[in-house]
Amino acid sequence: MAHETVREAVFNRRMLICIGTGFSSGMPLFVLIQLVPAWLRSEGVDLATIGIFALLGLPYTWKFLWAPLMERYAFPILGRRRGWMLVMQLLLIVFIGGLGMFNPQFNILTIAALCFGVAFFSASQDIVLDAFRREILPDHELGLGNSFHANAYRVSGLIPGSLSLILSDHLAWSQVFWITAAFMLVAVFMTLMVSEPQHPAAPPRTLRDAIVLPFVEFFNRSGVKHALLVLSFMFLYKLGDNMATALATPYYLDMGYTNTDIGIVAKNAGLWPAVIGGFLGGLLMVRIGINKCLWIFGVIQLVSIFGFMILSEANGDLVGTPGFKPSLWLLAIVIAFEYLGVGLGTAVFIAFIARTTSKLHTATQFALFTALTSLPRTFANASTGFLVESMGWTNFFLLCAALAVPGMLLLFYVAPWNGDVAEEA
Repeated sequence: MAHETVREAVFNRRMLICIGTGFSSGMPLFVLIQLVPAWLRSEGVDLATIGIFALLGLPYTWKFLWAPLMERYAFPILGRRRGWMLVMQLLLIVFIGGLGMFNPQFNILTIAALCFGVAFFSASQDIVLDAFRREILPDHELGLGNSFHANAYRVSGLIPGSLSLILSDHLAWSQVFWITAAFMLVAVFMTLMVSEPQHPAAPPRTLRDAIVLPFVEFFNRSGVKHALLVLSFMFLYKLGDNMATALATPYYLDMGYTNTDIGIVAKNAGLWPAVIGGFLGGLLMVRIGINKCLWIFGVIQLVSIFGFMILSEANGDLVGTPGFKPSLWLLAIVIAFEYLGVGLGTAVFIAFIARTTSKLHTATQFALFTALTSLPRTFANASTGFLVESMGWTNFFLLCAALAVPGMLLLFYVAPWNGDVAEEA
């Protein structure tokens, strides 16, 4: 760790593999949340039905239930990680490509079943990709490697969310979905080219061991009290940030911006600062460690919430008045700073989760931890509308900032400023 330069950390084969895992992981999800809704709407499916399709993403939340199976059993080819990766990727190609072969007006249930299959196989792929990444990265590269993964994950959304939509204006949807599915061949190529990581222990002898031992190891490693503090931190660290952005598009509309404004300014001002933030965050973690970055990036996340308050105070009372035209520059600055914080915070948070995961039980523990971190997002999406209606936008963002504080306070116990040591088991 001490002798590896930033250049050596960035320009190595492991970082290239992390780009591949990020692209492989992000592509199927963005097919579901960007391409499929656009396809269904363009084919005349009503918004209520399209909204219900969001429930088909539940496998991403519940993937920890079958993670022990993927830890215990392996295909006879390629190894415990690569075998599962290859099978899931081939199934994703078939299911994504197959979507466009059906008419949404007459085969909506079949399409729903295929989308559920995409979500299930994608979540299953994530289980082994996360475990694979944890096992190939030395502890001092966890921050940078996971930032490369997260950035490639975001950029992969440009395929279904941009290229595929452009192609749909010129080609039949059946062709669009097979072209989109073909990009998963990048994932297949990566899986065939990489080597199976060396596992520090043999697979669990029984399915019961695969389920029980990850819990036992985690709670025995540092004691029950510390384990509960770590789990609380994972739940709380991004709670305020997730709540602040949960209703972003309705908020921009309430501030007087048009759909065109949001599409051009907000989306571009969100993606690239998040990518830059993730990359810079990864580099900084190499230099000063994960713990210090959790503190610094957590403060940036918290402060960025106040940008929404500034926008609310600047626009709120003027919306609807004759001649009022909201500032696009103010919108771009607020969004860029918020998503810079998102990029920084996500990079270090994933690195912390990876560091907390034992290499003895990588797949199950990583799946459990990431499922736990998805709960605040679920909570945010379910409650924010009621909160905004009862207290208004400005007070709502004050609440979001306040909810970011408990996670920061837990850093004293789970990631002290000068305590940046690996927790590898």
